[in-house]
Amino acid sequence: MAHVEPLREDDPAVAGTYRLLGRLGSGGQGTVYLGLAPDGTRVAVKVLHSRAGFDDRFAREIENARRVEPFCIAQVLDASLGRQPYIVTEYVEGPSLHEAGRHAGADLQRLAVATATALAAIHAAGIVHRDFKPANVLLGPGGPRVIDFGIARAMDDAATHTSGIVGTPAYMAPEQLAGQPVGPPADVFAWASVMVWAATGTPPFGQDTLPAIINRILNNEPQLGDLPHPLRSIVYDCLAKDPRARPAMRDVLLRLLSGNNPAPHAGGSSPQVPYAGGENAPPPYAGGAGPAPPRARPGAGPMPPHGRHAGGA
Repeated sequence: MAHVEPLREDDPAVAGTYRLLGRLGSGGQGTVYLGLAPDGTRVAVKVLHSRAGFDDRFAREIENARRVEPFCIAQVLDASLGRQPYIVTEYVEGPSLHEAGRHAGADLQRLAVATATALAAIHAAGIVHRDFKPANVLLGPGGPRVIDFGIARAMDDAATHTSGIVGTPAYMAPEQLAGQPVGPPADVFAWASVMVWAATGTPPFGQDTLPAIINRILNNEPQLGDLPHPLRSIVYDCLAKDPRARPAMRDVLLRLLSGNNPAPHAGGSSPQVPYAGGENAPPPYAGGAGPAPPRARPGAGPMPPHGRHAGGA
């Protein structure tokens, strides 16, 4: 069950028409509250820290987020970009993956399929998550649900003016760390990193100082620990340094559902197979045409253990 803390003296009592009942978490983007909608429905209300970067493009991003098919996500229900910006999503009763810790066997497979389903739906709506990590996966009664998609772009824009990095470095793709354009392949890399963490307790490039993590992600071989097959080979392909060499999230899902038969990369066509969300399945991301370049990966030494922390806001 999600832990709800009492409101603090400086916390707002309301956000728009939503009454705030308690704190669910806080982080770099804002503070998440358990809220009550006018009709009595419990919701999650994220009150954002700053309006920096909240322009028309951000408004469009939020509108796109509201159109994401409801496959393994916490749906975006409402948003306001006024004096006190906030985003309202479904309330998912349950701990985050970060809080729950390691998974194995059928639980790990279900986690992989559910999160791949969510990211495929998010990409089909034209959105890149940009900050997929264990704290952004909630383990609800109906299974894993992905949260916090649709707002990272505004945070990314704001960070451009402050020389900051938006995201969690241990799960970020090389192109994201290098400040290059970020597309769906960055989420594929993050998904694979989270699967390694879920199976082993350590992300594939360890947890260390920012310069050390950046160096490992850019140059070193990922450490997959005892990640089981067939998930292991899927994850390895998703951790390619070059984004063009990674499979699209749709193809990752196809491989998970078909027992790891390799599917074409983003530029190819995919066979029609049963999809976890039903017949309204999102199509694969169409990008990265052309042959993928070979990957060169120098070896790497053992990685330090990953430190757990609360958050996810």
